[in-house]
Amino acid sequence: MTTSAKTIPPFPRMLGLAGLAPFWLLALALVTGIGFGTAPDSLRFALAAYGAVILSFTGGIRWGIAVTMEEQANAGREYVISVIPALLAWGALLLPPSWQLGSLAALIVIAGLIDYGMVCRENAPEWFGNLRLILAGGAAAALILAALAG
Repeated sequence: MTTSAKTIPPFPRMLGLAGLAPFWLLALALVTGIGFGTAPDSLRFALAAYGAVILSFTGGIRWGIAVTMEEQANAGREYVISVIPALLAWGALLLPPSWQLGSLAALIVIAGLIDYGMVCRENAPEWFGNLRLILAGGAAAALILAALAG
């Protein structure tokens, strides 16, 4: 694999890292108690909702890859996997509030690891797998920090 296949291109890296900002801003607001007049329960729900949206988005990546596969008969696995994150994210929002953030953190990490598997099967470039692991770790860390804040 060439170096360029391993190096995360600037645009996806920048957008991916920017996508971590809401995770960390909301988590830090909960940890510090600086919510700018927003109730902690509202901040927690906003964080859980954002986590669910991002988890759903990761499923869309799989759908996009499945659509581009030449052999659609072999794309079934990717299509099935693509809808699971949205269903699990929705389910996490139905859990009691004390379980939502931790559940979403675990699901985001699992989704990142599963997405890295696309690199192993050569359905995605290595940089994509590396980016997914970085972003999953960053999002999960913020969610766990917020969950521990109470």
